[in-house]
Amino acid sequence: MTELQAATQEDLLAEALAWKAGGKGVAIATVVTTWGSAPRPVGSQLVIDDEGRFLGSVSGGCIEGAVVTEGLDTIQDGKPRLLSFGVSDTQAWEVGLACGGKIEVFVERLEA
Repeated sequence: MTELQAATQEDLLAEALAWKAGGKGVAIATVVTTWGSAPRPVGSQLVIDDEGRFLGSVSGGCIEGAVVTEGLDTIQDGKPRLLSFGVSDTQAWEVGLACGGKIEVFVERLEA
């Protein structure tokens, strides 16, 4: 991880903590596994607040929307989720996983 990537990740976590301190519900989504081609490496994060605002990226494409939706559910019920996404090469560009591949994203609620 480069210094720029680390600073960006630190900024995301700082924003998540600021949202939490401001009384918002917050979830953090983290890429935990990739196979084949994936647009974001393991460790990439997306933070979501209870109004659906988000920062960061776990993949782009429609996967990001699905992760935000699951993040909102996680904020509500407190249950962590392990999400798996995979596509064939022919579907890859439609959903944002260039050249196919698979990705797993862990979503958890930020607790005080």
